[in-house]
Formats: sequence, structure tokens, C-alpha cells
Amino acid sequence: MSSRPAAGGGRWVEVDPGRAARWVAGFADRHGPPTVGVQEYGLLLSAPDGATAELHAPPGSSPATDLAGFVAAVTVPRRLGLLLVRKGAVAVGIAEGERLPVHKVDTRYVQGRTAAGGWSQQRFARRRDNQTKAALADAVELAVRLLLPAVDRLDALVAGGDRRAVDTVLADRRLAPLAALRADRLLDVPEPRHAVLLAAVAAARAVRILVREPQPEAGR
Repeated sequence: MSSRPAAGGGRWVEVDPGRAARWVAGFADRHGPPTVGVQEYGLLLSAPDGATAELHAPPGSSPATDLAGFVAAVTVPRRLGLLLVRKGAVAVGIAEGERLPVHKVDTRYVQGRTAAGGWSQQRFARRRDNQTKAALADAVELAVRLLLPAVDRLDALVAGGDRRAVDTVLADRRLAPLAALRADRLLDVPEPRHAVLLAAVAAARAVRILVREPQPEAGR
């Protein structure tokens, strides 16, 4: 389980689907039995002491109207496509539950920025732009080769890395069926490598929970 501060207050917690029921039970023990509300993102737990927990359903899971249904839905193994793109590296995979039976990582050199000025700077910028375009073209072809044949069997596509690069790859008309399955969340990942792709499987499967603690009463 991981935790980090959330913009606007509270904290984001990422919980493995198999531990979701235990986490909910712990929330109830700490704050009292919560009421459950159905939201577009999943479920909202509102505890008697004012604490709340937004349970965001993972990509590809079925909608639920109660806690039992939510826990059951998130623990069902899902088939997820993964597309991680950043600079000159791309990682593509298909996850089946915790397994990653299909995966490929590709790298291509993309020159860094230069402090040179004038004509040299323009020349380096053009070269870097061409290298970036070539790297993204490679990413498109990799997605076409590995993900597109399985699109009818995917529950969702989870992307990560640089948003502009991912958007560029999925803008290819051949990948329209994949783009239609894209989850809203963009995984924050470093330059894609095999280890990064493996970590992305866990992040894509996780139940994201926004927890807000009760506010202290005025004057205390």
C-alpha cells in the first residue's frame, strides 16, 4: 500500500485489490460504520466522525452499488493493456491479473537539450525533433503489433509517462479502438524499462482511495 498527499487536502492511498476489504474494515474501526454512496468514480464512504473515503474503481472493473459488490468487482482478474511512453522509450504490455505474459520495451536515442545558440541551436533542435518523431513512430508500431490484435479481449488500456507523447501515439487512426478503451488516469512513471512496466501492472490494478480526515471543531 502506498500513500501520498492529495491536492486540496487529504491523501491518496493505493491498495492492492486483495486488501480492499481489509482496508474498508480498518476505516470503519477507526471512524465508525460509514454510509455508502454511489458515485461516478466508485463509492463514497462517509463516517460518523466526518471522515470520508472515495473508493475509485480500477480500470476495467464492473460498477458496484454496495461495498460487497465493489470488493468482489475489483478482485476479479482483469486483462489490461499497458502503454508507457516517455522521450525515447516505450513499454507495451498486456497484464492478466498480476501476470504480464505479453511485454516489450523499446528505446531510441533522443538528444537532450543544448545550451548552444544561433544556428547550432536550431540544428540541434531539428535533430531532436526528428529523433522524437521517430521514437513515437516506433511506439505506434509496437502498439499496433502487440496491443491492437488483443483489443477485443482487453478490459481497459492504462497509459503512463508523458501525456503529450501518449496522446500522439494514440492519435494514430489505426489505434482508435485502443484509444476508446483508455482509462482516465495517467500513471506517473520514469523512463519505461521492464521493471517500470512490472510496477505499472500493480499501479494499474490498485484501488485508489482519497481519504479525508474529520475536520476539528471551531474553537478547539
